[in-house]
Amino acid sequence: MEKDYIEIDRCDCNIIHENIVEQVRSNMPDDDTLLNIADTFKVFSDSTRIKILCALMKSEMCVCDISALLGMTKSSVSHQLRILRQSNLVKYRKDGRVIYYSLADEHVELIFNNGFAHVTEKD
Repeated sequence: MEKDYIEIDRCDCNIIHENIVEQVRSNMPDDDTLLNIADTFKVFSDSTRIKILCALMKSEMCVCDISALLGMTKSSVSHQLRILRQSNLVKYRKDGRVIYYSLADEHVELIFNNGFAHVTEKD
């Protein structure tokens, strides 16, 4: 079975379809944009940050609430929230001495939901 995968992934031709290459090249985002996308997906690569995003999809929460939900220290949660905030995935608001976190916008939920749909789909 493994041999089948190796053969499928290998191309034995030497033909370059220049019209396709040029068409795709002209529609590719610039390198800075692609780097920013890659950096965003790196933030999604941590299961703790995914848990926090999942929680924030349900409700705005403070650090203490997230800590209790995930069984983590407030310091650990704050560290992960800082990373999420720096990546523009979450935002915060202050209410007196309490800071509440929420998703930055609807795109964050779309990314999460698309990833969830992808990993839970049946072949």
